[in-house]
Amino acid sequence: MIAYCNQKQIPVKASASKPYSSDENCLHISYEAGKLEDLSVNGVELVEFGMTVSPQQAPDKVETVSVSFESGVPVRVNGEPLGPYEIVAALNQIGGRNGIGRVDMVENRFVGMKSRGVYEAPGMTILYEAHRLVEQLTLDRDLVHLRDRLAPEVAEMVYYGFWYHAKMDALMAFLREAQKPVTGEARLKLYKGTISVDSRSSPYSLYDEGIATMEGGGSYNQTDAEGFLKIQGLPTRVQARVRPRPF
Repeated sequence: MIAYCNQKQIPVKASASKPYSSDENCLHISYEAGKLEDLSVNGVELVEFGMTVSPQQAPDKVETVSVSFESGVPVRVNGEPLGPYEIVAALNQIGGRNGIGRVDMVENRFVGMKSRGVYEAPGMTILYEAHRLVEQLTLDRDLVHLRDRLAPEVAEMVYYGFWYHAKMDALMAFLREAQKPVTGEARLKLYKGTISVDSRSSPYSLYDEGIATMEGGGSYNQTDAEGFLKIQGLPTRVQARVRPRPF
């Protein structure tokens, strides 16, 4: 196919030295087909990435980046207000030079087969981690559990292309409501392909040091746990009397 395209002067990115196809947009580049269909081939070593340097070639120093959110929507990078595209573009540059966001995976396609692909998405990887950290401060535990159960449903609808669908409308209405308190900032440290948290803050933080402290004087009474554990263990104790387990 590559030889045919060369003969007919059809411009394609694939070549004898790059025996795979690529699909690029502002969020990521995906690489698949060709030699990548052989799982014994190291995809990360084969692909010539377009958005990221390799972690080994990234600077030998930590770079700190901050991302601010308002109701779940990213609005600032390093304190500078930016539009959606500008935020992604800025984080692509920052993450790209630090080797962030490369992945080699086997995924399930819509038609039922499994497919191998190599991806790079430096900006979106940073956004995902920063958003997750602000959510940790601002979302109730049960709400997070419900969101996590619904997340595959949203991803599936996006993958199928069902943007304008009654189910998608309902899911997005839930997400918009759930994201209302997700306002705050996450500071991340980037180093040779890795991301670690430096700090996080939010005016709607549910974290209370006075309650959470393990030191004396906190408002949480550790002895309250005794009754809690008895209640939680009641069904198990009843079951053990009816159906005792041999040891």
